[in-house]
Amino acid sequence: MTVSGPGTPEPRPATPGASSVEQLRKEGNELFKCGDYGGALAAYTQALGLDATPQDQAILHRNRAACHLKLEDYDKAETEASKAIEKDGGDVKALYRRSQALEKLGRLDQAVLDLQRCVSLEPKNKVFQEALRNIGGQIQEKVRYMSSTDAKVEQMFQILLDPEEKGTEKKQKASQNLVVLAREDAGAEKIFRSNGVQLLQCLLDTGETDLMLAALRTLVGICSEHQSRTVATLSILGTRRVVSILGVESQAVSLAACHLLQVMFDALKEGVKKGFRGKEGAIIVDPARELKVLISNLLDLLTEVGVSGQGRDNALTLLIKAVPRKSLKDPNNSLTLWVIDQGLKKILEVGGSLQDPPGELAVTANSRMSASILLSKLFDDLKCDAERENFHRLCENYIKSWFEGQGLAGKLRAIQTVSCLLQGPCDAGNRALELSGVMESVIALCASEQEEEQLVAVEALIHAAGKAKRASFITANGVSLLKDLYKCSEKDSIRIRALVGLCKLGSAGGTDFSMKQFAEGSTLKLAKQCRKWLCNDQIDAGTRRWAVEGLAYLTFDADVKEEFVEDAAALKALFQLSRSEERSVLFAVASALVNCTNSYDYEEPDPKMVELAKYAKQHVPEQHPKDKPSFVRARVKKLLVAGVVSAMVCMVKTESPVLTSSCRELLSRVFLALVEEVEDRGTVVAQGGGRALIPLALEGTDVGQTKAAQALAKLTITSNPEMTFPGERIYEVVRPLVSLLHLNCSGLQNFEALMALTNLAGISERLRQKILKEKAVPMIEGYMFEEHEMIRRAATECMCNLAMSKEVQDLFEAQGNDRLKLLVLYSGEDDELLQRAAAGGLAMLTSMRPTLCSRIPQVTTHWLEILQALLLSSNQELQHRGAVVVLNMVEASREIASTLMESEMMEILSVLAKGDHSPVTRAAAACLDKAVEYGLIQPNQDGE
Repeated sequence: MTVSGPGTPEPRPATPGASSVEQLRKEGNELFKCGDYGGALAAYTQALGLDATPQDQAILHRNRAACHLKLEDYDKAETEASKAIEKDGGDVKALYRRSQALEKLGRLDQAVLDLQRCVSLEPKNKVFQEALRNIGGQIQEKVRYMSSTDAKVEQMFQILLDPEEKGTEKKQKASQNLVVLAREDAGAEKIFRSNGVQLLQCLLDTGETDLMLAALRTLVGICSEHQSRTVATLSILGTRRVVSILGVESQAVSLAACHLLQVMFDALKEGVKKGFRGKEGAIIVDPARELKVLISNLLDLLTEVGVSGQGRDNALTLLIKAVPRKSLKDPNNSLTLWVIDQGLKKILEVGGSLQDPPGELAVTANSRMSASILLSKLFDDLKCDAERENFHRLCENYIKSWFEGQGLAGKLRAIQTVSCLLQGPCDAGNRALELSGVMESVIALCASEQEEEQLVAVEALIHAAGKAKRASFITANGVSLLKDLYKCSEKDSIRIRALVGLCKLGSAGGTDFSMKQFAEGSTLKLAKQCRKWLCNDQIDAGTRRWAVEGLAYLTFDADVKEEFVEDAAALKALFQLSRSEERSVLFAVASALVNCTNSYDYEEPDPKMVELAKYAKQHVPEQHPKDKPSFVRARVKKLLVAGVVSAMVCMVKTESPVLTSSCRELLSRVFLALVEEVEDRGTVVAQGGGRALIPLALEGTDVGQTKAAQALAKLTITSNPEMTFPGERIYEVVRPLVSLLHLNCSGLQNFEALMALTNLAGISERLRQKILKEKAVPMIEGYMFEEHEMIRRAATECMCNLAMSKEVQDLFEAQGNDRLKLLVLYSGEDDELLQRAAAGGLAMLTSMRPTLCSRIPQVTTHWLEILQALLLSSNQELQHRGAVVVLNMVEASREIASTLMESEMMEILSVLAKGDHSPVTRAAAACLDKAVEYGLIQPNQDGE
């Protein structure tokens, strides 16, 4: 018995009564050969659902294993192969496929057992013998590595725990080596088995920053993607102990602990998905329980006195990442419900804390915003009205507990909590504003003589002003109050907040020029004052942030935009503030930039509908004259000169929950506006814009990812991708570009994605393989039939470049498809650019796969006319491609050569062969020489 390749499904004789199973299995085999592994998998799965015999089931399971190997899902490949082996313990193909899966999973000791069994069943099989030799070498190398690291690990810990070595270079080197060793799975396993976690605990107990950092970073390597080691580490160190490290004063240690906990969360969540199985496949304790214990400790940390503000922020960040569902398609939101029941009050306590004067809980300028984001994500993760009603009830009960019977301090705490909700789940904030006495207290406290009381009240008023239910009430009752505070207060901190409230109310008309709330010139005066405060570096960043908030609203006005981009000092101050520790300013900065670049969605109204609206005396939005495209382009140029790209790159790199999906979408919109003009793209790339766009295209809202992907496409089309995305980054660009091929994207986005993928496909085989892996080929083929000529042409060019890959060549060579026919017909189209792309594809395919040459005459009766037209074209490039196709056909078969020489083709080739020494002449001459060799034609007396 000879084993086919590791992923080749095998045929079997049909069995009586199993025609439907047999038919589906054959269909799966054909799909597999065409490279459609997902389709093949579906066919085999459907066949398994029918009344298959045990023998059929074994074959179908091992065929499914082959599909999973191709799809690089090695866990499932192992499972399917094991099912086949359960049916037949001597199934050599299933044993071989399972060994491949086990090898990829790093379980070499198990893989070698399967291979040994294969060799015992088929001693003469060279494939098995070679695989056994390879895996034996890997095991020996691993043993050598492990034995050589034994002494190293022991020596490193001795140096690190030696009190005599305190602060020495030797100690520093040992800690670095330990961290590097833990990054490799074999090294991490060695440290773990050498009592490493207990020794790392000793390093943590020293309290020395450098040693604690080394210990935490080593623990990251031990726990990374390894569920059982993660659970064991938590058991040894104690969950409470690990979480408590977040609260230390050292910012670097707190961040390192945050990273470790994130790695632990990922390992445990992966365990929950896989049903109690870790990377190593061992059965362990329920990871869902461990996950809840970890989250419970984080919730406790939020309200623990003595925890640093940075630590509290890191705990909130972890909860934001770990608790809500990643996708709303996942039906299980039980973790969110559990956190709301167990910890909502604790989150609200952080959201209602006062930073100045400091209260019992230490908080930073970003703590309340982080709490708002967490509350918003929890609320969005709820599935039904009953769950949302429970959330509202818990929030209202908490606010009432502070507002009623707790004096002025309690009222301030309640109002601060309402502000937190208004910035997060605004539905809950609106409900809280409706509670008896809350809004009246806010208005009353705005007139307080105590600055801290005024600050809390004015901020609440500002946040409430943006909510539809209260905006009219505040417009009627709050505008005069805010104006008085702005004019009369002696404190800049109060005046600037009052001004933001006025800005917010003044921008109610958005970009509609006809819907201005304030008198002519008022918004310009407010904007001028905002810029003045923004540029005043004597004011703290937390207060200057409010100036940016004001500009975020006022820049709806085109006059304000024009003045803002002309103010170089204000732009410089804005960009500096975006890089500061005041992370809560990011959304306001992004909003202002979106307004200045007009990168919000805007559709030109239909003139006929406008006339109808005017006739019906309906309001018609009007665009400001300075929002015309020429003004927008000029503003973009000024922002680029001011350094907007480098500021945005820093914003994208922010590791903070404040960089929400909505904020990322705003940045994506601005980037797309910045790369609209071809001449500006070099500036964007030079300042790191290409690198910053990749994470924006991979994470965020659907709209944000699409905008970022389109910006990536524009850069990839007009610049050298290898310079724009150096190193491994170029491979990360493929997925966002492929996402633009989906039908929900616009024709322009489809076209730009195809052009960009064409460029990438022409660079290297590895990039072509990445494009294939992202399943782009079926979508590209679909666009080859598109009515729009530019999209059809771009898809054909892309396919031409992809045809350099073996897998694509296999698709053209497979029986029962019209791919080759389409290229032949397109080579005869009137569109010269489409002709060139199709002829180029034909030339390449017939060179790489000579068997295709004999099929060209079969696909269309017009094949000869099309090839003759190519050779007679005035375009030398088309001539050359046509000549190469004809040469490939002549060389492939004497029969085809005979057909060609019996037609007018011989005369055309004779004329072309007499030309100058161009590629076309050489190809034509080679065709005639081959025909002479076949004996189809005779050279004339001159030897020509």
